Amino acid sequence: MSADNHEKYLSRRVLSMQESQTIRISGLAKKMQAEGKDVVSLSAGEPDFPTPDNVCQAGIDAINAGFTRYTANAGIPELKKAIVRKLSRDNGLEYSEAEIIVSNGGKQTLANAFLALCDEGDEVIVPAPYWVSFPEMVRLAGATPVIVDTTIETGYKLTPAQLEAAITPKTRMLVLNSPSNPTGSVYSEQEVRDLMKVVEGKEIFVISDEMYDMIVYGGVRPFSPARIPEMKPWVIVSNGTSKSYSMTGWRIGYVAAPKWIIDACDKIQSQTTSNANSIAQKAAAAALDGDQSIVWERTAEFQKRRDFMFRELNKIPGIQTTLPDGAFYIFPSIKGLLGKTFGGKVMKDSADIAEYLLKDHFVATVPGDAFGAPDNLRLSYAASIEELEKAVNRMRKAFE
Repeated sequence: MSADNHEKYLSRRVLSMQESQTIRISGLAKKMQAEGKDVVSLSAGEPDFPTPDNVCQAGIDAINAGFTRYTANAGIPELKKAIVRKLSRDNGLEYSEAEIIVSNGGKQTLANAFLALCDEGDEVIVPAPYWVSFPEMVRLAGATPVIVDTTIETGYKLTPAQLEAAITPKTRMLVLNSPSNPTGSVYSEQEVRDLMKVVEGKEIFVISDEMYDMIVYGGVRPFSPARIPEMKPWVIVSNGTSKSYSMTGWRIGYVAAPKWIIDACDKIQSQTTSNANSIAQKAAAAALDGDQSIVWERTAEFQKRRDFMFRELNKIPGIQTTLPDGAFYIFPSIKGLLGKTFGGKVMKDSADIAEYLLKDHFVATVPGDAFGAPDNLRLSYAASIEELEKAVNRMRKAFE
């Protein structure tokens, strides 16, 4: 088989998908670091803190106890009980164990839900900027992502008028991500209620990705659409332990939804991966049921970093950014830099800016194109203040 005709053998699903830009850029940064280059990486979507000691110990205890066999496909009872308690305690949501499924990370929980509820011809409304995988997962399920652009003026939040205008007879689902990756925006209770009034009674499902629900600042608290009684039968709540508990590599995500949706996700998972890692499930139960003070301590540290990045980035001519209310990303507009020449090259878009910063100034960022926002960059401030200072100084020099 020649290298130039392999695409004719690939499925339409694969050909319609794009590679994850965050993973690509992180990989390139790691390659440059391995070559001895002093790269400051602001591209990775994971905390720089270690997994808490009590969580690690629970994993070690699970290994020592021989808890290394298959578990129930939808998750061990101990973890499902812990998830039920967490959702009640932190999110004001009441679910039964039968309304929970544990999967191999947040990506699988979302992919299962899209596959369970979407068919060819369906449309899924995805506000932009969006997490890179949302449109690709929709395409993988055979549906069509309908991208709705938000603006810096609205804090990168979808408005009820925009939502109303995007709905068609083909609309199957709305994706809501709060706190947001990549913008850090958090929808207020009133904003969520106003959006839900638009979809209520229209048989439109809502995927509420709440992965960053514990990482919020200044008294802000996310509000889940599942707290609205009329909407709860139509809402799929997706969450996990990756971000709040620095457990990205442990790969534990979970969904809370009506039992019939959970049963459908269970069926899909039983034929793809089966259960999530048995040891990681024990560790996740310890994370959710353990002392939560470490989460608040780390969030306080993230807030200091957020404040530093907001202050310093806005000092650089051509860069403008909003103050994130949650997560650990900042999403500056670099519109004022586009069309200018740096390093002997005209900067046409955010991909040019990101490549210039990485190759000429050893700062790894992610171009906004990957998030449906070509005039922005995503910077993760999940790094020490010293690293952030180094990155900002290099960026200032790069655009002098």
